[in-house]
Amino acid sequence: MNYKKINRAIISVSDKSKLNLILPILKKFKVEIISSGGSFKKIKSMKYNCAEVSNYTGFPEILNGRVKTLHPKIYAGILNVRKNSTHRKELKKQNFSEIDLVIVDLYPFEEQLKKKSKKLIEYIDIGGITLIRAAAKNFNDVTVISNINDYFHLVKELKINKGSTSIKFRKFMSAKAFGLTAYYDSVVSNWLNNQLNIKFPEKKTVHGKLIERLRYGENPHQQGGLYKTTDNLGIKKIHGKELSYNNYNDIYSALSILSTFKKKEGTVIIKHTNPCGVSAEKNQIKSFKDALACDPISSFGGVVAINSIITKKLALEMNKIFFEIIISIGFKKDAFKILKKRKNIILINCNKFNLINEKYYLFLGNAFLSQDSNNMLLNNKLKIVTRKKPSPSQLNSMKFAFNICKFVKSNAIVLANGKSTIGIGAGQPSRLDSCKIASQKALQFVPEKIANSVAASDAFFPFSDGIEELAEVGIEAIIQPGGSINDKKVIEAANNAGLVMAFTGIRHFKH
Repeated sequence: MNYKKINRAIISVSDKSKLNLILPILKKFKVEIISSGGSFKKIKSMKYNCAEVSNYTGFPEILNGRVKTLHPKIYAGILNVRKNSTHRKELKKQNFSEIDLVIVDLYPFEEQLKKKSKKLIEYIDIGGITLIRAAAKNFNDVTVISNINDYFHLVKELKINKGSTSIKFRKFMSAKAFGLTAYYDSVVSNWLNNQLNIKFPEKKTVHGKLIERLRYGENPHQQGGLYKTTDNLGIKKIHGKELSYNNYNDIYSALSILSTFKKKEGTVIIKHTNPCGVSAEKNQIKSFKDALACDPISSFGGVVAINSIITKKLALEMNKIFFEIIISIGFKKDAFKILKKRKNIILINCNKFNLINEKYYLFLGNAFLSQDSNNMLLNNKLKIVTRKKPSPSQLNSMKFAFNICKFVKSNAIVLANGKSTIGIGAGQPSRLDSCKIASQKALQFVPEKIANSVAASDAFFPFSDGIEELAEVGIEAIIQPGGSINDKKVIEAANNAGLVMAFTGIRHFKH
């Protein structure tokens, strides 16, 4: 295996907290150290020999430190190919020395971005990122360490190989380094585009940090890893086994709905990203029971999210049915004790979850869609298109049902009574089929709630058959976007059935 002895290293790091891990091993193998700025001062204060970059190059730091390591002596030392005779001659002619190890991290731009620093520009790294890329390019001869968490691996490598590194190690660290620089540049690029309100730049990158290697992806035979595009997911697993992609998908589906409710109200039950039942009732127990009643069969083994702190009383109620995942903004101690006894249950704290103004990405094989989150619910004013007008209570139910439609796979039909769903039809090629499924579920599970109930559709009714199906069940009001060439016939069908119908002018497809 291709081993390379480390004779000379350059160290320039923002995070100096773990230098004590690597300096002893470098001293042991008599590695010459070059450093600059704060790193030089820190190393000297720790009583280790170190040459300052400006003395090494014979050129001072200038422009308030903007130019420190950008010098031919540094980059020739890193980039020369050791087996290339021309390179060796040129280094000898210039009296330059080889640099075998580059330990560099980057200015904390992302951290300063979160803090809304007024000096953010100064946290765009130039020298550091150039050093990392140079070393990463020349991995056949040079080792690059760009992450403080890899200090341990470097120490282990040097101990095993008696002051040398293997080609496998150098190539692995090179891959990590290029991943870091790509991520870093993506953050800076997206920041500038946001500053200019450029939503669709000519070149678009999606940066992500690995959160965890998942139990599996969509299926057990598919490996998966979860990456975050924002700094904080806003959720924390507090009990249970590792999560799969499907788990996370359901969790986010549940929280997307829950985030549209007021604090301390609401229950959402999810199965395969579709809601089985939703309630925005304030009373915790009533909210849970109403959501469960919508489809207790599909709810089994699903995900339930509660927009309040789970009490002992609710925990006992929830224990009557198996949920794979329970999500809440908090758990009372006695409630947590009860719930965690359940076999194979996963408990999630979501008190920091926030989807406001987040970008949404939809991947399409080797392409992806970038779009704003679907935050719009209704225009300023609904258009009532039937002779019959809605009562205040009907209007509130219609708005609630239309909001839930945003989160149901298209074609979507949502039936609601008050602030709770009573039937949901999802993901059918035919809107009529979705109407039938929603109606059948309402008749099967909560027939007593059909009176005074309403229906919402995520898109327009292309024909009057869906209206007739809902009217036959007993639905009294319908809210939908409108916009079909058959709107007149649809309105006529609603009038003939004595229904209320409102047009929103807004479509809520979810694919």
